Amino acid sequence: MAQQKNGPQVDQQTGAMPKVKWVDTNMRTSYANVCNVASTREEVTLLFGTNQTWSSASKEVSVHLSDRIILSPYAAKRMAILLGNVVKEYERRFGELSLERLMPGGTTEGGKTN
Repeated sequence: MAQQKNGPQVDQQTGAMPKVKWVDTNMRTSYANVCNVASTREEVTLLFGTNQTWSSASKEVSVHLSDRIILSPYAAKRMAILLGNVVKEYERRFGELSLERLMPGGTTEGGKTN
């Protein structure tokens, strides 16, 4: 049995990819300021939520999870490439994003406010 490839197939005669029609009738929008990722051999799971801790003096951070997206490893790799390109363009336009560890309240470990 021939091995089937994932994703849309190139038209053998024209070399063109099929046109993608984005249907947004059931789409919903969520806000998240926290994201975590877990994976197994078969899937990559993205967890999204919001940090509910407003005091920087808190010893515990409360994150309310709102969405879980499960992707195939192939879709996760495509997403990683797309996100990398978006971040690279963002930084080209607006400056480098610092990944210093943020504490609740928008301050970094060094006490600077972002």
